[in-house]
Amino acid sequence: MVRKVEVVPYRQEWPFQFEVEAKTLREVFGDQVLSIHHFGSTSVPGICAKPIIDILLIVRDIDAVFALVPTLEKLGYLFKGEYGIPGRSFFIKGTEDVRSHHLHVYQINNPHILRHLAFRDYLRTHPDLAEQYGALKESLARQFPEDIDCYNEGKSDFIKEQERQALKWWAEQNGSPD
Repeated sequence: MVRKVEVVPYRQEWPFQFEVEAKTLREVFGDQVLSIHHFGSTSVPGICAKPIIDILLIVRDIDAVFALVPTLEKLGYLFKGEYGIPGRSFFIKGTEDVRSHHLHVYQINNPHILRHLAFRDYLRTHPDLAEQYGALKESLARQFPEDIDCYNEGKSDFIKEQERQALKWWAEQNGSPD
């Protein structure tokens, strides 16, 4: 299956689209929700991105998510399991080819939560790196317009290095997590 790679300039409506979806998800997940975050490139002002809103939802008990799958499916979400990240429940809203949202659900204290949020905050506070990342994504999208795997592989080294820097930066800003 071929998934087209579309990278577009930053859109002012992305934070609003996140808030609308977050409100619905808070209702669905109820008292399981500890916090909900907009992350990924659509959460970094000024940076180009695939027009898919990434949502990070932190819950009390990841096993409780399975009972909510039918409700989420009625809202247009497709459950994908862990999808390569241990301890995550991953959903796409839309179809395999056309998606509007990615929902990443983690139980509190999963180490991937900090990785995602530190990377987001690092890019938000380092606009030069965000611009560099955006330029890389635009270049890769032109190079691999119909190959999402090659596009993602092309970003991998940059992301890994910046995540490493972001976690170091986060620890300097906030102290080491317990």
